[in-house]
Amino acid sequence: MRRTELRQETRIMRFEEVFSIWTERRVTQEQAAQILGVCSRTFRRYINRYEEDGIHGLYDKRLTQASSRRVPLDEVFDVVDRYCKRHRGWNVSHYYAWYCRDGGTRSYTWVKNTLQRSGVVSRGTGKGAHRKRRLPSPLPGMMLHQDGSTHEWVPGTHWDMIVTMDDATNEHYSMFFVDEEGTASSFQGMRDVIVERGLCSSLYTDRGSHYWHTPKEGGTVSKTSLTQFGRAMRQLGIMMIPAYSPEARGRSERAFATHQDRLPKELAFYGITTMDKANTYLSEVYRSAFNAEFMKPAAEEGTAFVPWNGTNLDEILCEQYDRSVSSDNCIRFEGMTLQIPPNRYRCHYVRATVRLHRYTDGSLAIFHGPRKLADYDAEGNLKEEEKEATAKVHRLSLNHGRQLQAPPFTAFHDQYNVDNSFAIKPDNSIC
Repeated sequence: MRRTELRQETRIMRFEEVFSIWTERRVTQEQAAQILGVCSRTFRRYINRYEEDGIHGLYDKRLTQASSRRVPLDEVFDVVDRYCKRHRGWNVSHYYAWYCRDGGTRSYTWVKNTLQRSGVVSRGTGKGAHRKRRLPSPLPGMMLHQDGSTHEWVPGTHWDMIVTMDDATNEHYSMFFVDEEGTASSFQGMRDVIVERGLCSSLYTDRGSHYWHTPKEGGTVSKTSLTQFGRAMRQLGIMMIPAYSPEARGRSERAFATHQDRLPKELAFYGITTMDKANTYLSEVYRSAFNAEFMKPAAEEGTAFVPWNGTNLDEILCEQYDRSVSSDNCIRFEGMTLQIPPNRYRCHYVRATVRLHRYTDGSLAIFHGPRKLADYDAEGNLKEEEKEATAKVHRLSLNHGRQLQAPPFTAFHDQYNVDNSFAIKPDNSIC
């Protein structure tokens, strides 16, 4: 049923209900017309038609009678037949130009609708709703963009460049190359910003798997199931905003277009081919020059950055995993076995739940509550300073054990030479 026919049936049902309560004198004509959403004069016309012809008098005859201005069926069949025999596969605009040359007088919209209704031309997808340009943030630090761009920055090599920029001023706060974009590179970009400027209010990113968890491919992101990066941002109080289209990240996409055009030429000009030298060039030369040319003033004076006053930033901007300690005081992580060394806080950590931190350089650490138990390198080996501290604890425990040992037994009379002769009289009586 078409939408117009459905609305007509709904209107008739509503009229019958209102007509019944009007005949019972429960409402006036003005009130009944107000319920139907018409004027009182239209309601009286409905009454006259209903009393004369019954329910059929309320039907809209425009829905049941053909218009006198309707195009004849022979002409409709002729347009469709001509398209199928001579112009199949042409788009409507191209066919309409030939239709007009052959003496056709109908409009382009009529020809298009006729071909689409007959099924010989498919309907195009909608172009979407009208979009409005989003104004930049009024203050620096209100919204930051972070994104990565894979490009052949050096001939024969593809790197990912991670950029963290401000939405209000287009200023680039962090730029560096990595082999592959991921959680560690995102942590590094935010660390550069927080150390230099402070905490921002929000961060605008794409829906990459290191930023967001998307339960259904192509669907909306989950705001409750957080990634490691999402957990760190929530811990810092930074709101994350997902982007659902490249156009939503237009500012960062336009900046990357400029970088992809300029930066490879500058690296080739200076003969830079290694990632270390390229990162040095970005931090010392390119980023400051780019900001001087493309940075613009914010709409308002001031800043939305909040200074970072904490001391454990690296312990937040890292991957964190909970692990249960086995009976040999070890935990397992990605094929590695990490031995927890002895310390003076607990006898053992068997069956205790500890927290494993993996930092951006790949090194590891184990925490029990707020206390760090040990540091490891990227291969899971205990660091040298931890080994020395463990050996020192072992030596102290041995010395403490020796101090608690009982002294060797010696007889009382051997330890103290007591002269008891004064206590006996010559008659062998005791004094």
